Amino acid sequence: MLSNIPHLNKSDLFALLAQRFDKEDKKLSQIPNPQLLHDADKAAKKIAQAIRANKRITLVGDYDVDGVSSTAIVVEFFKQIPYPLEAIIPNRFTDGYGVNPTVLQRVDADLVITVDNGISAIEAADICKQRGIDLIITDHHTPGDVLPDAYAIVDPKLPACNYPFKEICGAQVAWLLLGLVKKELALSIDMKQFLDILAIAIIADIMPLVNINRTLVKEGLRLLMHSNRPASVIIRDFLNKSNITSEDIAFNIAPRINSAGRLEDASIALDFYTAPDTHTAYKQFELLGQLNTLRKETEAQTTQEALNAVNKNDRIIVVAGENWHEGVVGIVAARLVDKFGSPAIVLSIKDEEAKGSARSIGDVNIYELIKENEHLLTKFGGHKMAAGLGLHVKDTAAFREALNRSAQNIPDDDFIPKEQISGILNSEDIDTELLTLLEQFEPYGEANLRPTFLIKDAEVVSIKLMGADKSHSRIEVRQFPHQRETIELIAFRRVYEMPENKKITCSYSVTKNEFNGRVSAQLLVNKIF
Repeated sequence: MLSNIPHLNKSDLFALLAQRFDKEDKKLSQIPNPQLLHDADKAAKKIAQAIRANKRITLVGDYDVDGVSSTAIVVEFFKQIPYPLEAIIPNRFTDGYGVNPTVLQRVDADLVITVDNGISAIEAADICKQRGIDLIITDHHTPGDVLPDAYAIVDPKLPACNYPFKEICGAQVAWLLLGLVKKELALSIDMKQFLDILAIAIIADIMPLVNINRTLVKEGLRLLMHSNRPASVIIRDFLNKSNITSEDIAFNIAPRINSAGRLEDASIALDFYTAPDTHTAYKQFELLGQLNTLRKETEAQTTQEALNAVNKNDRIIVVAGENWHEGVVGIVAARLVDKFGSPAIVLSIKDEEAKGSARSIGDVNIYELIKENEHLLTKFGGHKMAAGLGLHVKDTAAFREALNRSAQNIPDDDFIPKEQISGILNSEDIDTELLTLLEQFEPYGEANLRPTFLIKDAEVVSIKLMGADKSHSRIEVRQFPHQRETIELIAFRRVYEMPENKKITCSYSVTKNEFNGRVSAQLLVNKIF
C-alpha cells in the first residue's frame, strides 16, 4: 500500500488538487430552483395559507446538529415575518426520535412541519390525519418502501424528486423551502443571513463538500467571520482565528452543539443559536462546553467497554451493553470503525429494548445492510454512512449473525477507507506558501478530503507528551538521514512511545496554526503504520 507513493512538490500538489474540480465553484445564484424539490411548492403554499389564516403552527426538529440548525433557521425566519411558531425538539431520552406519537401528545396545532426527520413517521402521520392536523415533512434521509400519509413530503431522496443534487442535509431542505415561503408571502427577508447556521449543519452532517454544498459552506464560513448573530460572535471569539475553516467547525463547534441533545436536551443548543444577545449566547455556549466535557468522559468509558465486547472475526461489528449512554453510542461506533476498519453498530440496552447507532466505512452501505434485515428490527432509518435502529434485546445475536451473512457478498475493496495518501513532501516544502496553496481548495470535508502526506521511516529524535492529562504526543523527526533540520508532528489523543528502531512511518495533514499572531504550518498525524 505504501510502496507506490509519489514524491510531490508544490506544483504537483496544486495540479493534483485542481483535478478534483472540473468546473469553477457554483455561485449562490446557480443553486437549483427549490421548486424542483418534490412537493415543495405545495408545502410552501400551505404554510403561507396557514400564516394568512392565523393558524397554529408547530415545528418538530431533531436533536443532532443538523436538526437543531434546521430548527434554528425556521425559528429565526418566523421571528422576522413576524409570526408565532411553537418549536419542539424531541428529547432523545423521554420522547424518542422525530415526530412520533409521544411528541404529538403535547402538540395542539393546525399545521405540523418537520425538519430533518419524518420520512419514516408512518404512525405519527396517521395520528395527524385522525386529528385533522396538516403534516408537512421535510427530511433528507432515505425513504422506506412505505411513505407516511402526509399533506406534503419534501425530501430530495424521494424517487419522484427531480432536484438535481440529492446530497443535501435537513437544514438545506428547510432553507430551500423557506425561500419559497418568502416568495409566496412576498417577504423581504434576506435568505443569505442564515448561511452561517447552514454551513455548520452541512459540515456537521458530513455532506459531500462539492457542488452547491461547497458554495454554501464557503459563503457560510465567510458570513461567520462578520455576522452580528450573537451565536456567531461567540463562535468567532472562541475560535480566535483570522480564518475559520470547515475543520474548526467539525472538530470544535459541532461536537459542542451536538452534546446538548446527546446528554441532556437539544433546547440548550437551540437557545444558543437563537440567543437575542451575546451575554445569553455566551452562557449557553459555556453550558454546551461543560456538556461536551462530560460527553468525552462518558464516551471514553463506553468505548473501552465496547472494545472488550468486539468479535474481531466479524465483518460488521455489533456490540451491546447495559446502561451504555444512548447519547454517545454513535461516537463510540465511529471509534470502533477507526480501530477495526469495519462498519460498527453500538447498542444501548434498557429493559428489553436495544437502541443504537451504526457507522460505516469506505463504500459499504450500512443502511442497505440494515434494511435487508429489518424483519429483526422495531425501527431504523438513516443513510449510506450512518443509521439509527432499535430492536428487542432477544434478537441482537440473530441480528448480528444475519448482518454478517449479508456482508459476506461485499467486495473487500469496499471496506477500504476513503483516505488516500497524496504523496511524500520534502520538509523544505512545508511552509506558509504551502498553507496558502492548501487554502485555495478549502473547504475540506467529505468528498473533498484535506490532502494527506506520507512520512516514511523517518528518524524519531524526541517525543514529548502534551496536554493536562498528557494524552497527546509531540514527535520530533528527521525525515531524511542527510538533513540537519527536524520537523514536528502532533498526534492528538495518542500516547506514542519511542519505537525500538527509532523510526516512524505515518500519514499526516498540514493545517494552519495561529498563536500570538504568528502563523505556522502544523503537521497532524492521521495514522501511524
